[in-house]
Amino acid sequence: MPTTTYSVNGMTCGHCTAAVTEELGKLPGVQEVAIDLVKGGTSAVHVTSEGALDETVVREAVDEAGYELAAPGASA
Repeated sequence: MPTTTYSVNGMTCGHCTAAVTEELGKLPGVQEVAIDLVKGGTSAVHVTSEGALDETVVREAVDEAGYELAAPGASA
């Protein structure tokens, strides 16, 4: 299963990471979400999924959680 890393701006705490994890976890095919939190900076969000995810759908999920997807994902 591929893992894609996304950059997300605006997260500052565990509640922030929980909100993003919850929204991304609802996407079809997502198996795991792991976040390297950088308080007030750009955090790395690692998403393991059954297949490639549409970046627009990922962006919408991050927006729904109240944060901003900073850059296109890159495969890890």
